[in-house]
Amino acid sequence: MSILTLGLNHQTAPLQIREQFAWASNQIQVHLNDFRNKFGNNAEAAVLSTCNRTEIYCAINPKLIGQTQQWFANLGGASTNILEDHGYTLEHDNAARHAFRVASGLDSMVLGEPQILGQLKEAVQTSREAGSLGSTLNQLFERSFSIAKKVRSTTEIGSHSISMAAAAVRLASQLFEDIEQTTILFVGAGEMIELCLAHFAAKNPKTMCIANRNLHNGQELAQKFGAEAFALSEIPQRFHEFDVVISCTASTLPLIGLGAVESALKKRRNSPMFMLDLAVPRDIEPQVEALENVYLYTVDHLANIVQTGKENRKAAVSKAEVIIDEGVDGFLNWLNSRDDVPLIQRLQQKTNEWRELEISKAKKMLAKGDDINQVLEILSKGLTQKLIHGAIADLHSKDNDTKDKAQYAIEHFFLEGCKRHLIEK
Repeated sequence: MSILTLGLNHQTAPLQIREQFAWASNQIQVHLNDFRNKFGNNAEAAVLSTCNRTEIYCAINPKLIGQTQQWFANLGGASTNILEDHGYTLEHDNAARHAFRVASGLDSMVLGEPQILGQLKEAVQTSREAGSLGSTLNQLFERSFSIAKKVRSTTEIGSHSISMAAAAVRLASQLFEDIEQTTILFVGAGEMIELCLAHFAAKNPKTMCIANRNLHNGQELAQKFGAEAFALSEIPQRFHEFDVVISCTASTLPLIGLGAVESALKKRRNSPMFMLDLAVPRDIEPQVEALENVYLYTVDHLANIVQTGKENRKAAVSKAEVIIDEGVDGFLNWLNSRDDVPLIQRLQQKTNEWRELEISKAKKMLAKGDDINQVLEILSKGLTQKLIHGAIADLHSKDNDTKDKAQYAIEHFFLEGCKRHLIEK
């Protein structure tokens, strides 16, 4: 088995390509089932899909890496060339290091942000429910969670950071100096919208409303912040009321089209609108950006704002990387030792067969009344002869390569190895 990570993220791929690979949880279940059907039940996989990244973590036969890349590209309706230009394929220690960096927030747009850890845990749970999480990936992710906890508790990786929600407020403030005089519409009721609500609520805007497909969920969230909630279907009638629109849903198609925005602008007499689309795939049609008096931003526009203070955290990053490197070494040791288990089991089985055979002989000699010291002498000689017979036979071989290997094995395992063992004892 080889550890493999395939993916693309905000650092390697533009938004329009990431949209092709952005999947809802129900789609991920289908993709994982397809993965197992294609590569066999022994192959393991987990998919992480967020607004900034889509990645598949695999434990798979290394001969199937090329087929896995093709499978991943097909899911996004793209060619493998797209992945070569805008994605990454990481193997073995690099794949493990990437998983640990992602879990710790070192690979996030917002350095050290905690949301990614929860998203990764959800991805693991989805994989477990789909039956595609085996012992290898389970060990990888359990270690990644532990490392992420250590990074957050022993470094200042999250200090001085600006969250995407805080960046949204800062961006809106560039257009509207006084947020208190604005009316704000939040489309969706997920975690990101709740974070944005909290940050905007601290600025005491004139009005806050939530439009959500599930009205009950929207109402529950609205109650926390003294906001109003209404159904998505009401957006066309009420859209013109809002100065600020922030959207982040799991919809696979745009919810806010060019026509709806044009109509709202007419009713607003071209009063400016700030719009922030945090969804991937996007909730707002990209063509809206061309409209006069509309200031449309996407998740990628926040990148420069959230990088503020990154220089101040260089020491924390360096310390976190050391923790991650230690974690990678530990995981690889586990992986390598697990690969040795079948050989160790065969060795133990063979030596147990020899032991049982010699004990059986010894019992028969004792039953006949033979001297116990003589029996023990024969027992010990029988065992040692069986242990060294193969090595001595190869040492007497006429084949020089076989003879050299036997000489090395005898010196390394029987002479130097025993010497080291006695010293340790």
